[in-house]
Amino acid sequence: MEPYDALFEPGAYAASRGAFERLVSTLSGAPARDMAHDELEALLEQQGRELLRQLMQDHLDLRARAEETAARVSAGRPVVRGPEVQPRTWRESNHPRWLTCVFGPVRVNRIAYRGRGVSNVHPADEGLSLPAGRHSRGLARLAVLEAVRGSFDQAQAAIERRCGRVLGKRRLEELVIAAAVDIAAYYTVKIPTPCTCEMPLVIQVDGKGVVMRPEALREATRRAAARRAAAGRRGRLAPGEKPNRKRMATVACVFDTAPAPRRPHDIVHPPGGRSESRTPRPGPNAERKWCTASVIRPPEQVIADAFDQAEARDLQHLRDWIVLVDGARHQLDLIQDEAARRGIRPHVLLDFVHVAEYCWTAAHAFHLVGSREAETWAADKLTAIFGGHADRAAAEMTLQAAAEHLPAARREAVTTCHRYLTGHLDQLHYDTALAAGWPIATGAVEGACRRLIADRLDITGARWGLNGAEAVLQLRALITNGDFEDYWIFHTAREHQRLYPSPDQQKYSLTA
Repeated sequence: MEPYDALFEPGAYAASRGAFERLVSTLSGAPARDMAHDELEALLEQQGRELLRQLMQDHLDLRARAEETAARVSAGRPVVRGPEVQPRTWRESNHPRWLTCVFGPVRVNRIAYRGRGVSNVHPADEGLSLPAGRHSRGLARLAVLEAVRGSFDQAQAAIERRCGRVLGKRRLEELVIAAAVDIAAYYTVKIPTPCTCEMPLVIQVDGKGVVMRPEALREATRRAAARRAAAGRRGRLAPGEKPNRKRMATVACVFDTAPAPRRPHDIVHPPGGRSESRTPRPGPNAERKWCTASVIRPPEQVIADAFDQAEARDLQHLRDWIVLVDGARHQLDLIQDEAARRGIRPHVLLDFVHVAEYCWTAAHAFHLVGSREAETWAADKLTAIFGGHADRAAAEMTLQAAAEHLPAARREAVTTCHRYLTGHLDQLHYDTALAAGWPIATGAVEGACRRLIADRLDITGARWGLNGAEAVLQLRALITNGDFEDYWIFHTAREHQRLYPSPDQQKYSLTA
């Protein structure tokens, strides 16, 4: 005869019922009748959390009793084996462990199956999918969501307000680092949303420094910091000198966009002002944006990840690929090498905002800052660049500087702009980009740098270790991509596989 299901055991939740009755009695008593609403909220928050913790505890106790009953009455039960497939022939009851969940600490009693010279096996742990450490997966999820928004101190305080004193700061950092271990695997198997071949595919790459602890700096930066420290403390840095406290993080984003053709005067005010009869055409908007970033991996690997994401969206290379960068030669070389390795011929463009900054600096070499003449000069040169005549604009400004016999200091700004334009003529085909409706600025990746790095890793007083910075950076990118909920399901399944592997697990792989 089959045993009765222990989950319907009478009185199983007696402690929880008692806690609930005590809470009702407290609310019905005379002191509660005189409480203000905020005092009632505080009372219910504290005692309600304890009620939920007791419910969790009672349920775990009920499952423990059910496991004991099943072990006693089951005849010919299957042999319990460990991950190395060796049998555990001895059974030992009442092996407790603690679990700290979002309601507080609870005690888990389970049966241990033992064998000579091998570790114990607890089938109830696998049934509950208990973590390797003491803190529950729900608490780890809460720790991640709080830690990526603000400092670790603020995250710990927020968790304490919600859950009580359940998590220390160091353990919180460890949970955040552990939560990010499956992000690369998740994006390897995640299939992006397809779109039509008419939509251009855009890749943008940029970099931003993160203040690190001395041991987390790259070797060259660490040596420079050591030399500066050996030279003695100075009141302030010399012009152009860097404090050697940062490690460069590489940020990349990939997105689709609908073409939005424009004219040069939609972007640059024409000399004399814009006509009110013709409104500027809007530029293209980013759709289905995906971001990635790393402070540990070299830039070529981050760029390769961006190309992987782009290829997943365009396996047959049927779409227009546009790559936007800020003009850093190292980034351009890495992008061109990666594109050549994959047999892709992208349209590489410089961020037009950087080009405009060089032109404005040159304009101020000829005219006063803020003058109408400087505005007209810059608009004339930028319009020529938009029209595909960057070489002509560069030549004209150098001829004008020579004709006006500019002093050396002012002439240097013109020479720098000329050198920048002539050195990147292959990336200044804005006439083609505007006619095709492509983006010409790196606002998407610069916004990603601000959201992923400046808003969290660059807060006042923050100095990072490598693992913590990488985890927070990748988790913020994951949340920005809108993939956190799907990732957490994927990560939970992967963590369960790591902790409780089955003998034939190697035959299967997990997909997102």
